[in-house]
Amino acid sequence: MTEAEASPVTERDSVEEERAIPDVAALEQEGEIAADYVEGLLDIADLDGDIDMDVEGDRAVVSVVGIEGDELVGKRGEVLEALQELTRLAVHRQTGERSRLMLDIAGYRERRRSELTKLGTEVAEEVKRSGSSKPLQPMTPFERKIVHDAVAASGLRSESEGEEPNRYVVVLPA
Repeated sequence: MTEAEASPVTERDSVEEERAIPDVAALEQEGEIAADYVEGLLDIADLDGDIDMDVEGDRAVVSVVGIEGDELVGKRGEVLEALQELTRLAVHRQTGERSRLMLDIAGYRERRRSELTKLGTEVAEEVKRSGSSKPLQPMTPFERKIVHDAVAASGLRSESEGEEPNRYVVVLPA
């Protein structure tokens, strides 16, 4: 038996393992590109704000802090979502790689994360008491993920249903 035959690790396994470990240098490069792009947008809009960059898990995070007003966030984060997609496209254009970059403006995503975690926990408790499933309002993929995580932490299951942009979470009884 050759060494290759004896080894249970396949080439596919090693490629998948490489993907599982984030390339921090590449994520930092994404953050730099994104920060430059967002800074250019702020200059064009004549808005003041500082830009922070970080790597969280397997994604670059760029935050605009110290900015007044919510015109860059928009109703229910719609403008922020659009700016994030434009920023991801700018990163893709320079790197050739799909980006999972997250953009935050004035702490909106962190506040929203807190609100949705609380909502997911409260709805899970309500479903536990009633024994009936409960659908929630349509949400973005970012928002649904937070609710799914909060429901799972409460010991229940949830599923996403519907079609974008009206996709929503349904919390299911045990």
